[in-house]
Amino acid sequence: MFEKIKRHFARKNLKDEAYAYLFDAPIAGEYVCFDCETTGLDPKVDDIISIGAVKIKENKILMSQKFERFVKPEKKLDATSIQIHQIRTCDLAHGEDIDDVIKDFLAFIGSSPLVGYYLEFDMAMVNKYIKPRIGINLPNKQYEVSAIYHDKKIQRIPQGHIDLRFNTIMEDLNLPFMAKHDALNDAVMTAMIFIKLSYPQKR
Repeated sequence: MFEKIKRHFARKNLKDEAYAYLFDAPIAGEYVCFDCETTGLDPKVDDIISIGAVKIKENKILMSQKFERFVKPEKKLDATSIQIHQIRTCDLAHGEDIDDVIKDFLAFIGSSPLVGYYLEFDMAMVNKYIKPRIGINLPNKQYEVSAIYHDKKIQRIPQGHIDLRFNTIMEDLNLPFMAKHDALNDAVMTAMIFIKLSYPQKR
């Protein structure tokens, strides 16, 4: 009921009807898994430098329907962030304006439910740019894979410590790691986690 009320007020506060499609009924069994690379870990001051996303249709990752865009940063990348994502300022010389990337990202996700790891952070980062544009945060339903993983593990080991680190989850589910650490590959690996947890009988 709360989610229904929340969506009702979000729809009322949408300031640009061109984005009314965000409230359409999603296609059954379809999801979008996404990941952001950023200049740091504080949505208030840090910026997105790339967004990677891929569509999921039930138990399949649709690599033919992927989204990968790089953003020209407003400030120079620091050494710490470069160590994490291996993206240098010179690598973003041909990056696009964040407004153009966000507009295309919205068109890509539509009303699909969103999947991610540490999804709260990625949502905060994209909403930082989306809310000024359309007046609201993304209304899409959200699935956090570490929460799904936790809920499944806790059934077997009540009161136990559950390691929710990304690499631990991948290893525990016997999933392959992709060599390059970037937004698109992270989104694809997260999609594999989601599918393994959601469709175990089909894996």
